[in-house]
Amino acid sequence: MQRLLITLGLILLIAGLAWPWLRRLPFGRLPGDIHIVREGFSFSFPIVTCLIVSVVLTLLLWFFRR
Repeated sequence: MQRLLITLGLILLIAGLAWPWLRRLPFGRLPGDIHIVREGFSFSFPIVTCLIVSVVLTLLLWFFRR
């Protein structure tokens, strides 16, 4: 458990340091992501981005557990 928390902390630290470059990636604006803008209201649900992140994390965890 300690190793997992340290690894997640390092990943978050690296993502935070790389944020200026990461925000240029199209995640959250992929085709299929739901974004509704109306007067005084905005709703965003990045469903395709969530699916891609889920698949990538599943593959990474599967790979590291072997």
